Amino acid sequence: MTTAPGTPPSRADRLRLRHSLDVALRGADLLERKLRVLRARHEELLRAEETRARAWRDSVRAAETWLLRGLLLGGEHGLGTAAEGVGDAEVTWGEESTTGVRHPTLAACRVPERSPEAAAPRNTALTHAEAAYREALRAGAECAAARTAARLVGDEVARTRRRVRALRRHWIPRLEESLARVVLALEQAEHEDAVRRRWAARGTTAGPGTGHRR
Repeated sequence: MTTAPGTPPSRADRLRLRHSLDVALRGADLLERKLRVLRARHEELLRAEETRARAWRDSVRAAETWLLRGLLLGGEHGLGTAAEGVGDAEVTWGEESTTGVRHPTLAACRVPERSPEAAAPRNTALTHAEAAYREALRAGAECAAARTAARLVGDEVARTRRRVRALRRHWIPRLEESLARVVLALEQAEHEDAVRRRWAARGTTAGPGTGHRR
């Protein structure tokens, strides 16, 4: 804060500025500690995302390989028959919090078993393809959860970094400059007041009739 133009600074102004500066410094320290925690967690989540993404890509390649073999053996009609009786997948995931940032944990994917009334795949390659795609779905869900968690924590890292930068580069220097001006103005005012008191004391001590006599 600053005093209004033309208004002499007061001790109350100095106290308020010191308080504001202390709050800003403590806030910057807290944000920097939070930023260190967030950065460490973000690096962990990025590594987890990379691992999950690699597992997902590998599982998709394996599933596509088995699917191609099944198509070569049974044709597209065999694929349509193999897809009958399989229900929709269900994906669930938990949540955790990192310094107030909520993000998903590892996801779980459940694909219902084939209906007993449904015909079985016409060849073993399609049977393997079905199992491989179940695994690919699970790996994809885990990859999506890891990617979302990394993105959410990364966004908070960027926001916290901007807040620290604003405090350290702009708000705190501005408060320090304002406080320095107020302190200097108060010191000058106190010095001038002390000079006036000394002059007043000298005038009172001299009193009337204390001039030199000839």
